[in-house]
Amino acid sequence: MGPPGLALLALLAAMGRCAPRDTLACSQGLACRLLGKCRAAWPPPDPRRRGAGRPPGPTARPPLPAEADVLCGPEAPGPGPGLVPARLRLEPALRCAGAAACAPCLRARLDLALGAAAGPPRAPPGDGDGAVAGILLLSGHAYSWSRCVAVEGSVTFQCFEAALGSELRVTAYTNARGRPRLSRSRRVPDCSWPAAQAAVPQCRVPRLQVWRGPAVAVVQVQEAAAGHGYTLRLYHNRSRGAGAGRAVTASGPLNYSLPADEVLPCLCLQVWPEIQDPPRATSCPFSRDAEAWERLWARSRLLLHDAGDSLTCSVSAPCDLPAELVPCWRPEPAGPCQALPQLRQPLAAQGPQEFKALRPHPNLCVQARSGGQVRLTQCLRDRALPGRADDLLLLESRGPGGNASLCALERGACTPLASFTSTGAGRPGLLEPWLRQDVAAGQCAQVWRQENGTVAALWACPLHKYLHARWALAWMAALLCATCILLLLLLKQEDVKGWLKTLRAGCSPQGPARGRRALVLHAAEPSAERAACALAAALRPLGLAAAAAPGGGTAAAARGPLPWLHAQHRRALRGGDTVVLLLSPAAAAAARRWDRDDEDGGGDGPGGVEGPAACEAFAAALACVLPALAAGSGRYVVARLEAAVPAVPRALRAAPAFALPSQAPALLRALAGRGRRTEPQVARAAARLRRALAGGQ
Repeated sequence: MGPPGLALLALLAAMGRCAPRDTLACSQGLACRLLGKCRAAWPPPDPRRRGAGRPPGPTARPPLPAEADVLCGPEAPGPGPGLVPARLRLEPALRCAGAAACAPCLRARLDLALGAAAGPPRAPPGDGDGAVAGILLLSGHAYSWSRCVAVEGSVTFQCFEAALGSELRVTAYTNARGRPRLSRSRRVPDCSWPAAQAAVPQCRVPRLQVWRGPAVAVVQVQEAAAGHGYTLRLYHNRSRGAGAGRAVTASGPLNYSLPADEVLPCLCLQVWPEIQDPPRATSCPFSRDAEAWERLWARSRLLLHDAGDSLTCSVSAPCDLPAELVPCWRPEPAGPCQALPQLRQPLAAQGPQEFKALRPHPNLCVQARSGGQVRLTQCLRDRALPGRADDLLLLESRGPGGNASLCALERGACTPLASFTSTGAGRPGLLEPWLRQDVAAGQCAQVWRQENGTVAALWACPLHKYLHARWALAWMAALLCATCILLLLLLKQEDVKGWLKTLRAGCSPQGPARGRRALVLHAAEPSAERAACALAAALRPLGLAAAAAPGGGTAAAARGPLPWLHAQHRRALRGGDTVVLLLSPAAAAAARRWDRDDEDGGGDGPGGVEGPAACEAFAAALACVLPALAAGSGRYVVARLEAAVPAVPRALRAAPAFALPSQAPALLRALAGRGRRTEPQVARAAARLRRALAGGQ
């Protein structure tokens, strides 16, 4: 009898189906085969054949394909300890049906040994030559399936196939008594395994191609594996996080069209197969598209926020903008914007940005600059703050030894006050002592201050008082000369002399309403101003001194229009003077807002008025007039321009109303009083008022 040999029967079982691609390889000196109902294609060798007991050589037996899957566990226990598993290793592998049609799996390598109590080897009945036989069971269990293999010897089984990235547990045991077990777990390779990226169809990422047209952009998904699903995602790539975007799922080549309005520099594309932990291909094809950048700037908005003592700004844009924020000074709405030194800062991607120590001023603007171009501009003047064209911006800088110097920021340069002229003409340095005195006295508004550095502060100083004082004497001299020339020409006409006598008699202290005053309140619009001047001229021959508001000349300029207006109203109430409310279209609109607020329950004034209307003198005057009119105090008369204002608003109907020019005589009688002596002068004044109003219309 020859030396005893080892024989191994391999039984593959799972799901009751054949797996013709399974293979089995045994170590030298071990005979092994797979068992199952389909094993007829690979019949076991006849042990009675010559040489069956000798260990086979390396080429004596090729790897055997698995022929069938059957149920695990029906094998009967062996007569003794027999073969037992000694070592189990799991290795990643590929099962391929073609060059690029592979599936991931795990290869099981198992070492076997004789049990300690096996004794001398015994041959199974009918095998002869004392070969030791046994059945080894390999079982693989994944989440949704399980398979079993039974073999004997040192065996390599190819292989347990499972889904990409799934976890597989393999257990090895024999039919020997005691059934010692070995168990190992390992995850099936996913698409991160280099060998799977080119061989497994699910791991191949489709290729993205973008075609840019005038009206649409077409995204082409190419080289997609047939029958395998994938997802295409479009999103905005921003530093504060990608947007939700859109996702499209398909299972073949795809052409996805995008409108040109949606093509922005931060629009990115991402595609991946529908598997666990898939590889992804990402592309941002429009990041250098000039048209996409222009579209992005057109859809961006720069917003300024006046926080009282500080100025903040924010940018609303669908993508991150590579820009810097530059505060600048613009006295004129259509003029250039002078950049302020040491205040530039890069545009942040999130939230509002604050310019430290920069205080709001109507002439301040903020620009967003990118690539040397001004892309966005926003001024505080645009947010209902009136600009101040006469304000001059002074820069205070520190010199050696702590000495401070002042220069004027204008036309892109800083001009020393010793060389500065307010209008570009005249003697340089004329305003230097006055401006220095204003800065020292606190009459200039501090726009910005820095504790450290060469630039100490920025000051906004008003120039209107210097401009008025400079030209006051010249205007008075010119008006005096013009008046003298006009009088000389008029005195040469005989018919003019009678007119002068009449005018002198009407304006004499013996006038019918001498010593009385009238305050004419009107809106700041041309038609109202012409009517107010004509009414004041008609009241002078009757002895009434008329004051028009808004107006006031230098007094209003010195005190401010609203304080001057309130002072005039208080004076009229104390002196018993008549207040004439002249209704033009703008004035009537301001009064009607009181009617609407009363209907809404506001009651305290036109709370809904915003913008320039809220700062208008007539709208501000109504806040003083209407309470007094409702209380019955003071003397008020309403005069409406009948061609433009068809009716008196309800808020002013408590006062007597007259239509101009048709009721001009009645209005003048109400102001000057009735009497036989006053009637001729009233008639002449009413005729002049009618002609003036008719010519103004």
